[in-house]
Amino acid sequence: MFIDIVGYSKLSIDAQRAAIDELNEVVRESEQFQKAEAEARLIKIPTGDGMALVFYKSPEEPVECALEISRVLKEHPRLQLRMGVHSGPVSGVIDVNGQANLAGAGLNMAQRVMDCGDDRHILLSKRVADDLGEYEHWRPLLHDLGECGGKHGMRMSIVNLHADEVGNPQLPKKFQALKKQRARMRWAKATAALLTLAIIVAGTAMFSRNRVRSTLAAPEKSIAVLPFENLSDEKQNAFFTDGMQDEILANLAKVADLKVISRTSVMLYKSGNPRNLREIGQQLGVAHVLEGSVQRAANRVRVMAQLIDARTDAHLWAQTYDRDLADVFAIQSDLAHEIANALQAKLSDTEKALIERKPTENGEAYLAFVQAHSLQNALEDLGKLKQSEQLYARAVELDPKFALALARYSQLESWISHNFDPTRERRQKARALAERALQLQPDLPEAHLAKGFSYYYDDDNYEAAQKEFEIARSGLPNESEVYFAIGAIQRRQGKWAESTANLEKAASLNPKDRWSLQNLAFTYQVLRDFDRANKTIDRAIQIDPTGGDFGRSRPGWPSLRKAISALRRKHFRR
Repeated sequence: MFIDIVGYSKLSIDAQRAAIDELNEVVRESEQFQKAEAEARLIKIPTGDGMALVFYKSPEEPVECALEISRVLKEHPRLQLRMGVHSGPVSGVIDVNGQANLAGAGLNMAQRVMDCGDDRHILLSKRVADDLGEYEHWRPLLHDLGECGGKHGMRMSIVNLHADEVGNPQLPKKFQALKKQRARMRWAKATAALLTLAIIVAGTAMFSRNRVRSTLAAPEKSIAVLPFENLSDEKQNAFFTDGMQDEILANLAKVADLKVISRTSVMLYKSGNPRNLREIGQQLGVAHVLEGSVQRAANRVRVMAQLIDARTDAHLWAQTYDRDLADVFAIQSDLAHEIANALQAKLSDTEKALIERKPTENGEAYLAFVQAHSLQNALEDLGKLKQSEQLYARAVELDPKFALALARYSQLESWISHNFDPTRERRQKARALAERALQLQPDLPEAHLAKGFSYYYDDDNYEAAQKEFEIARSGLPNESEVYFAIGAIQRRQGKWAESTANLEKAASLNPKDRWSLQNLAFTYQVLRDFDRANKTIDRAIQIDPTGGDFGRSRPGWPSLRKAISALRRKHFRR
């Protein structure tokens, strides 16, 4: 992070000294500076007309520090500052005077980012903005400016960070000049040929704030697989349709190069209801959505799918598969490959193998499995959970080598044991099912996830659980449950920064899950980060406006907000 005083060279010597002293005072009083310095995780380097601050924990630290400084600047009207933030490599060096110093691309880029701004600007490199864009509370503050030229002809993508009370919303002078230059070029092209009118309009649209926010809010390689429509005559085929959507989603979720929204969040957009894809994309934080339909008749199945850019409603890709029922897994695998290719996502050899693996050869076992998995998501309904239990038992009876069914069956048993029936027999059953799944397929990430929950819920063995969850995360990079579980364990271990990052990741992948948001709000409450706690509750209320208590010692939004307010008053009275 670079900070410098605008117009420093034009000041008198005395004014320069006074400005530097004032800058040091402002920076040193910021909470992030003091916290990082106390933990020996900060290096400060004077630069003559300002300073460079090197933080080591997360990309949020320098940005939080910049926001604090920006707020305080209102009390220092004579101090004109600009700030630039970049995330990159920094290394220790010995300068020509024999003094220890720092160098590296991270520092150089941060300075060049800052050089693109004016007084009160907080400018970020695109890399930092993309990292922050994974968290919903940062997105409204991020405003893409486009590219800015730096030293040696280097061009950088810059994002302006500002809100009502912090930063500078004005377009920096360098970008104003670029905008005028581009406008002149567009005018010249327009007089040369009428065809260039479309190019001019597109170029102008690049500067639209709404367009910018949409791009920042949704990573390009992000997707939500919406519930498919059941076109079959028989209603029981609805489970088959749900299973098709589930497995396509599960296959895509194994691709680390993608961001894939969890089932809990997408099921709120059940087919049959009117869909506004732009709104859905914004609500889920994705750039693309997949819609589809399934029609099954006897031993034939027809699957239609279309990939849509949620920001523009443009249809990017569509395909229809008309095959034998026995080819259902090939359809799911082919769809995952086609979508990954359309989004230009890279697949590792391991990911390809997991996607192409056939979970069972038994059609009846598969139908029992998809119905069981659908019922398993009714987490608070013991009646449906017991139906799911019976169907999983049926699936593994029909195919004793159905490892995925064994893994999901194990996870169900752990959940029932933890929440409804804490018996030794059920705990032992959960562990045995997970171990059977791992014996059949040692690399099955869902089996490691199930064994982790067995340790977590049934034994309170958090160290063993975390090892299993870490293995599961490598194979399930988009599984929100994994990040939630790891975050919960890290919170117990007092690793607050790591825990918060994982809980935020879980909420990002499952943005409609109120339980994740409740835990995140509770974590911020414990950390005395009351603003974020309340913002998290605001996100949750948008999902569940009633705010009723959840039962089982889980407070609802009003009681949680009340607890945060009371704690905040007590904290600031100290």
